[in-house]
Amino acid sequence: MAEFIKLYEKGTDMRKIEQIVSCLRDGGVIIYPTDTVYGMGCDIHNARAVERICQIKGIKPNKNNFSFICNDLSHISDYAKVSTAAFKLMKRVLPGAFTFVLDGNNRVPKVLSQSKKTVGIRIPDNVIPRIIVQELGNPIITTSIHDDDDVLEYPTDPELIFEKFQNLVDIVIDGGYGKNIPSTIVDATTDDFDIIRQGGGYLD
Repeated sequence: MAEFIKLYEKGTDMRKIEQIVSCLRDGGVIIYPTDTVYGMGCDIHNARAVERICQIKGIKPNKNNFSFICNDLSHISDYAKVSTAAFKLMKRVLPGAFTFVLDGNNRVPKVLSQSKKTVGIRIPDNVIPRIIVQELGNPIITTSIHDDDDVLEYPTDPELIFEKFQNLVDIVIDGGYGKNIPSTIVDATTDDFDIIRQGGGYLD
């Protein structure tokens, strides 16, 4: 059964963060808050954990469309090709409710790049996942948790999320109620910056 860990953005308990990071290093799968909806994730370099998330979500590993969470802009260039215009835009709006689609480079793990040449990058405006990534030393997978409810597309109550996923994942982080609006997806593979999906973030 998963552990249910309460964390606050202000005064984050680093002992609990280290427990979560240790779980990720051991191939664990976690559910965590972002600035939009709750996400499910693992260490991007652990292929078995990525495959496990695919099983939970009922998708084939080579058909995954996962993005990953970085701690800051310097992390992004480790895994993606970023134009000057894209960097300026991301610097202006991140951290925030955006996923930027960029051309990946050869440092993207094969389990994530075998079906496509682009990667989705997030730097959420929520300190909890960013601290986890910072302490882990590399990005984590992010894929949204969906609800079976006809009204709410995404579950917002961490206790109900725990009830649903307690036997599927290793840790569920309670960071308070989540939102029901996902991130805005921006195609930044060219400098036209096409919005693929309008979500919680807005480009002025």
